[in-house]
Amino acid sequence: MRKPVVLLAVLAAFAAAAGLWWTFGRPGTKVTVAAVERGPAVDLVYATGYVEPEHPVTVSARVTAPVQTVLVREGDRVALGQALVRLDASEQQALLTQAQADARAKTLAERRVATLFAQGWVTSAANDTARAAGQAARAQVSALDARLDQMTVRAGISGVVLKRDVEPGDLAVPGKTLIQLGDPAQARITATVDERDIVRVHVGQVALLSTDALPGKVIRGRVKEITPGGDPTQRAFRVRIGLDPGTDLPFGLTLEINVVTREHAQALLVPADAVVQGKVWVVRDGRAVQVPVRTGITGTEKVEIVSGLKAGDSVVVHPPEGLEDGGRVRT
Repeated sequence: MRKPVVLLAVLAAFAAAAGLWWTFGRPGTKVTVAAVERGPAVDLVYATGYVEPEHPVTVSARVTAPVQTVLVREGDRVALGQALVRLDASEQQALLTQAQADARAKTLAERRVATLFAQGWVTSAANDTARAAGQAARAQVSALDARLDQMTVRAGISGVVLKRDVEPGDLAVPGKTLIQLGDPAQARITATVDERDIVRVHVGQVALLSTDALPGKVIRGRVKEITPGGDPTQRAFRVRIGLDPGTDLPFGLTLEINVVTREHAQALLVPADAVVQGKVWVVRDGRAVQVPVRTGITGTEKVEIVSGLKAGDSVVVHPPEGLEDGGRVRT
């Protein structure tokens, strides 16, 4: 009759040992951890853009006439008032020569009549008529002379010829673009920003620019202007970015742009895969504890933690399924 008693005692001892092992001795769930660290957190708005003159100037003729000579090529530097295009002025020159001859004749007649009027040989009305005719003839010469000057198209600014859309023999008409000018010292970037991000962009923010033409180089600029109206077709807004002094970029160069909307130098950072639905698993004394957190700047690899953690905490990366709050874990 003693065997059942002994058997029951052994089973009880085994159950107690199993319970102790379950509570204290089982290995726990294997997890990967990372330490909460401090570092810079930067929130960026991505955009694309291109270099253009801050004050582009379109040059066109003020009269209709055939183009006789084009005096500049693309890339040439020009000065304010420099001749760019000469139009065929033969007709205007002939009209001016005729008007000059008529003005000389009427001026001589005006002088003769004035002399006779002083001597009493002609009336005051005749003198006034001769004077008016002389003044009208001279005014016609001035008008034709000014029109003749318009047959030479000149630069409105000092800068560089960006585009030449005219050749000898073309017909120049008012409003038709002949040449485009820009000043390289006054360049800007025009960026296209998605309408979902435009509310985060403000004047004065730093912009980091890069291009395949300059691999490995980061160019700095600042947001100078945001257009008040967006493009409903592209669902985007234009943002003007000014370049730092001394930056020399060719007009038309395309760029990738990151506008810095927020920046925290000493932020608490955890891997992005550690945050799940606003909570983080923290390993404390060999156990997993779920902690709610408030996040800030979120990146593809790191997430800023505003509250809920401290530097040095160990957080679980890629929390495995079935992880229990307070359960033992192996790191």
